[in-house]
Amino acid sequence: MTQEIDKTNHTLEDRVVLVTGANGGLGEEFVQQAIQRGARRVYAAARKPRVWNDARIVPLTLDITKADDITRAVATAQDCDLLINNAAIAPEADVLLQPAAETRRIFDTNFFGTLNVANAFAPVLGANGGGTMLNILSVAAWVSIPTAYAASKAALWSATNGLRMALEGQNTQVIGLLVGMIDTPMSKNWTIPKSSAASVVTEAYVGIAAGALEILADDTTRDLKSRLNTKGEELYPWVHAQLRALMTS
Repeated sequence: MTQEIDKTNHTLEDRVVLVTGANGGLGEEFVQQAIQRGARRVYAAARKPRVWNDARIVPLTLDITKADDITRAVATAQDCDLLINNAAIAPEADVLLQPAAETRRIFDTNFFGTLNVANAFAPVLGANGGGTMLNILSVAAWVSIPTAYAASKAALWSATNGLRMALEGQNTQVIGLLVGMIDTPMSKNWTIPKSSAASVVTEAYVGIAAGALEILADDTTRDLKSRLNTKGEELYPWVHAQLRALMTS
């Protein structure tokens, strides 16, 4: 068993990180900042991994919807002590009232795929002092956006909180990172204010170092969290008005 990670350290010095969905956008930023913050090794996992110009970054083939890929990733990354569950899909035509097969496809990645990776790596984290699991969620988990993506993130938010309790006995820090719109290729068709990937990842790594359980990465998310105890008859009409304004802007 390796020495327990010092989570008060504001760097990632000597930590071993695995990032899913690492090829671009938020995932790429997680990889790059991990190296900048002193990580010893970063496994950059993707369905078709790219080439990285740094020996500390290890490309790893991982389609999180495939059990064999997950098994191979676990066998390769036995030294991982920080798992970042970033991989997700957000199809452009996604609506909640769509054929069930499309909703299942979204849940297979965003919920079941992420949960399967979390379950598979939990023993690895436990063997490496407990470590950290960071699940990338979305403010959509708290907003009544009529998409399967939003529903999948709401389910993952609940599962993240459940994993925290399930893994507390092995000293694993389980964190939910909640974000609004991020300026990545996934959000290219939205013309609303967006946070930079760099700022979101910075908030995430600072929160990990501080021992956070839930990280609110931007002002939009913090504002919505402050309103969640509002009476439903007031909250949901306000949310719907905000969404309509965004969709027509």
